[in-house]
Amino acid sequence: MTGRELTRLMLAQICVHSAMTGSRLVSPLLALKLGYQPAQIGVLLALFALSPVFLALPAGRLSDHRGLHLPLALAVGAAALGTALPAIWPVFGVLCLGSMLTGAAAGTAQIALQRHVGRTAENPAQLKTVFSWLGIAPAGANFLGPLLAGLLIDHAGAQPGSETGFRSAYVFLVVLALTCWLLARRAQALPPVDEPTGPAGSVWDLLALSPLRRLLLINWMQSAAWDVHTFALPLLGHARGLSASAIGALMGAFAVAAVLVRMALPHIAERLAEWRVILGATLLAAVALALYPLAQGFYTMGLCSVVLGVTLGAVQPMILSLLHHVAPPARQGEAMALRVMTINLSSFLMPMVLGAVGAVIGVGGLFWLVAGILGAGSRAVPPLRHIDLDAKQQQRG
Repeated sequence: MTGRELTRLMLAQICVHSAMTGSRLVSPLLALKLGYQPAQIGVLLALFALSPVFLALPAGRLSDHRGLHLPLALAVGAAALGTALPAIWPVFGVLCLGSMLTGAAAGTAQIALQRHVGRTAENPAQLKTVFSWLGIAPAGANFLGPLLAGLLIDHAGAQPGSETGFRSAYVFLVVLALTCWLLARRAQALPPVDEPTGPAGSVWDLLALSPLRRLLLINWMQSAAWDVHTFALPLLGHARGLSASAIGALMGAFAVAAVLVRMALPHIAERLAEWRVILGATLLAAVALALYPLAQGFYTMGLCSVVLGVTLGAVQPMILSLLHHVAPPARQGEAMALRVMTINLSSFLMPMVLGAVGAVIGVGGLFWLVAGILGAGSRAVPPLRHIDLDAKQQQRG
């Protein structure tokens, strides 16, 4: 794959993912403006993560059988519909439908693009490189979508928060979704993978692979660390007496660090095996989480935030690379779907779990709990070195 085509596909994912992240800002704000209660807002936000849990596997299987273009077209259509309907009919049921559509669209596009990009890599080093660059897309979308949608809500109408502002934000998100298709529609279709003869395998056949189970466990641990930082940092910052802008700056430092490390990963990946990057990042993330509650000031908390962003940002592309090696060639999309399911199920359940546990052990205890999980779970990483050795042997062959 040329650098130009990889850039187009990365921008395509940013566009469709931004439609979801922007909607995740606009829809709750619109619901509050319309008078809906906080409990209803919680349901609305949960649906963004819940729909990919059920639709990821079908999306992965569709990608395995039909390649990139059909799943991506369906994702773009769902994202466009999910952002257009609330602008036309802003009632709670339609907002919920839009949440499910845009959440499913982002997950489906992510699976299809990751499978396609992984199949274009010619060797393990290039595989890590393309996943590192594609990994920038979600982080970029988490910044771009809410920022631009918020600016339109405040400035597109006669006054901030007007109906025109909300409609303009939704229209902009529709345009972003359609731009994804314009960027990716000319991507070269890849030949189908020959499937083994016999009955079609079930997802349990994939889960029977020990390396794949290890990767999903590590993936969940990283997601839990990401979730506890997102959930508990505002609470910890408030307890430390930080202003809202200071807390926002800490969150921004985390996101910027995650993006920057993914830009540097292609150079790191040339020198270090995937399992070594994952092991070092997992242990360093555990240390950063353990120290977070002990940090009293803005700058020490900022240092913990940056370290955590670097470590968690470095792991996901490495997991994708190893998943590509572990999964059977005809079922790589399905393996990517299992990863998406794990992330979204964690994002759906963890805020509720963390809220209940945090009420018992306190905010600082949440950081220490997840730090302990990362430290104990790091033992699952060293056996992954056999995957890397197998990949090198294949490259020599």
